[in-house]
Amino acid sequence: MRSTLDWSIGEVAERFGLETHVLRHWEDVHLLAPARDAAGRRRYGRDDVVRVATIIRSKSAGMSLDQIQVLLDAGAADRHQVLEAHISDLDRRMEEMRRSREMTEHALRCRAHDIAACPRFGAILEDLLSGTLAAFPRVGHG
Repeated sequence: MRSTLDWSIGEVAERFGLETHVLRHWEDVHLLAPARDAAGRRRYGRDDVVRVATIIRSKSAGMSLDQIQVLLDAGAADRHQVLEAHISDLDRRMEEMRRSREMTEHALRCRAHDIAACPRFGAILEDLLSGTLAAFPRVGHG
């Protein structure tokens, strides 16, 4: 890609490992608004590229496009509410990842041939077995 910040849609797509239709979709849903040259071709400047990176990172963190729209709109009335809800969701998922890692590490070290029969392994699953934690939490992010 060129060193200047006047990139084509193909250059931006290549830089971030995206298909060009993804960038067009993000433009259709008003997440991006690149400038156009005299021939009508999209031209991405530094601010556009920063927005693309923000969208990618936010999607990787589990945000929906609707949530990302709010993230990128400093004037959105419910901005803090949406972002606080996302932080709560991240905390919940990080706790689930911690539990999953604990379970996997135990399974790796356990000498039991049938891991489900291991009493200590069962203790790791007790929150699910007792119903104190939903197995598949429903998260509504639009």
